[in-house]
Amino acid sequence: MATKEELIQELSEAVVSCKKDAVLAAVEKAKEVMEPAEIIDKGLSAGMNQVGILFERGKLFLPHVMMAADAMTAGVKMLEAGLPAGTESKKLGVIVNGTVEGDVHDIGKSIVSTMLQSSGFEVYDIGRDVPVMNFIEKAKEVNADMIGISALMTTTLQGQKDVIELLKEEGLRSKVKVMVGGAPATQAWANKIGADCYAENASEAVAKAKELLL
Repeated sequence: MATKEELIQELSEAVVSCKKDAVLAAVEKAKEVMEPAEIIDKGLSAGMNQVGILFERGKLFLPHVMMAADAMTAGVKMLEAGLPAGTESKKLGVIVNGTVEGDVHDIGKSIVSTMLQSSGFEVYDIGRDVPVMNFIEKAKEVNADMIGISALMTTTLQGQKDVIELLKEEGLRSKVKVMVGGAPATQAWANKIGADCYAENASEAVAKAKELLL
């Protein structure tokens, strides 16, 4: 029989392979010796993190990430019945994620949404070219813990600052964390506009969201 370490490795590799059948087979095998929560955390989530890293290095592409996320979701569904009562619906936090008005870039933001969702966050992806007020309205509607704001052009960076200013005006700034990202964004820019964090890539976005919300 495989050791727990081997099973964890197999689960992770199955997610990286982007094959749903491989993930389901690995989950089925691991269920005999591991708790569902451990399978998800140490095996499936670890695999999804690896997928994010490979995507950032140009070794995997957007369709692969979507397939891996789909495979991981199927694996988690298989395990939900065995999770302690209430665990299956417990989310790490609620995040609204979008690209600012005037900016039609979508791929990076979609990857971040997928990775956050796969890591256990409840994510509302409101798309690209999103008016500032829409971020605020959606955050109110879903009682968001965090807003993720992507800007891929220097001309649209100001939109990130505008969202933060509007959060202050609406009296929500103390309740809602703000994460900024996108090619022209930097940690210095995040500090300047008063964002809670800056994430350079999807893996970092997950890590920073966990730091701020857990």
